[in-house]
Amino acid sequence: MCVCECKVLCLRCVVLLQTEVVRERVPTDTYTHNTVHVRDRVQSSIRVRPRCYPPAVPVCFQRCYPKTKLPKRRANVTPPSMQSQEEAEGTEGVHNKPAGGDPAPANPPSSNEFYFHLPARFPASHMMPIGIGVQGAVCSAVDIKTGRRLAVKKLSQPFQDVTFAKRAYRELKLMRLVDHPNIIKLLYAYTPQQTLDTFRDVYFFTELMDSSLQHVFGTKLDHERISFLVYQMLCGIRYLHSAGIIHRDLKPSNIVVRKNCTLKILDFGLARSIDTSFTMTQYVVTRHYRAPEIILNMEYDTKVDLWSIGCIMAELITGAVLFPGTDHVDQWMRIVETLGTPRPEFIARTTPGTQRYISNQPVVAGRPFGELFPDEVFEGMASPNVPQLTNDAARDFLRRMLAFDPMERISVDEALAHPYVSVWYYEEDVMRPPPKPYDHALDARNLTVEQWKRLLFEEIQDIQRTMSLDEEG
Repeated sequence: MCVCECKVLCLRCVVLLQTEVVRERVPTDTYTHNTVHVRDRVQSSIRVRPRCYPPAVPVCFQRCYPKTKLPKRRANVTPPSMQSQEEAEGTEGVHNKPAGGDPAPANPPSSNEFYFHLPARFPASHMMPIGIGVQGAVCSAVDIKTGRRLAVKKLSQPFQDVTFAKRAYRELKLMRLVDHPNIIKLLYAYTPQQTLDTFRDVYFFTELMDSSLQHVFGTKLDHERISFLVYQMLCGIRYLHSAGIIHRDLKPSNIVVRKNCTLKILDFGLARSIDTSFTMTQYVVTRHYRAPEIILNMEYDTKVDLWSIGCIMAELITGAVLFPGTDHVDQWMRIVETLGTPRPEFIARTTPGTQRYISNQPVVAGRPFGELFPDEVFEGMASPNVPQLTNDAARDFLRRMLAFDPMERISVDEALAHPYVSVWYYEEDVMRPPPKPYDHALDARNLTVEQWKRLLFEEIQDIQRTMSLDEEG
């Protein structure tokens, strides 16, 4: 049962109802740490159990979060909110990082069990589980010294193989570099082990948000909110691209939001350098958001992130996954059935085997975007305050982001200049100076697990020397 006035489930209550919690204080061998045991199978512990969300969510969302205006930031335009002004004041929430996506690399963890060993300033009684996923577990925690609520991510067996160890080190390095309002901010990194020989646990402390974007799907949002959410994704991605970084894993569970409609991108474990020439293994990028050039194992660039944003925007509009493939072959077929057989210029850049495969398939004309996104799906989405946000503008924007050929696909700068999002253009968001140069040689390094482990340990030690949880985030 919802805890708010409407008496049905809503976005605010998803945070409260998506888990059941039973707390058990587990003794530890040192007085300087508190231990929280997080499991998803044992009753006598903090237990993560996802809840389903009934169809009442969209109606309740509108009741709990009526259309309101926030203080002006841009000329003649006010950013939208997903809650009332009264609720917005002092709101703190939880971002969700549930299990999902494609299978992990070889040798996954044998069970979803996590013990959180944190400093004493984070008591077990003030911790709540958020979710367990392929890369680890996330809890919210309260720092009793500062009163701040933070998200704490514990990596899942970061040293089980080279892939996991390299991913952990890359993510920490990138999180230290970036500083943008639409990218999650690293506040601290921690390990309770004091020596390299005993080093095994890795914790990232970050800002705490209200929910992941996937919990907004199914909720009827107007053009104003959808365009503002997409604008923020583009700002964050442009910032990464300016540093020579491709995110490569944009999906709803890697985007977190607050009820005031602010958005942040997270999870950089799969990010890669633009300057490196490479193809991608199948577990990289959740299948439903993979660009065609990734499915065909072609070389790619920053345009793959634009394709993912287009898929996410389509899902915000319709509430359904645009290309719900069951495997990489089915994913390809669904894209072709929707957009049509790619042009010969695109096919010519694929491998000979791929060219033979495509030539043996019937030619598909594809469906016009007016049919894919008819006016009916936009019903109730009109934004009188911003008349340029029309159904036709949304369709044109989607068509340009979802261009089959990346050479014809819109760039991030072109996307930010498109009428559907340019209304929010704010130079401090878009033209933020890029971070310090990213070491592109990192992606080409071929090290052992022990070597990656040493690098990660040294990085965490440096953070513990130079950063403090007492600093304002």
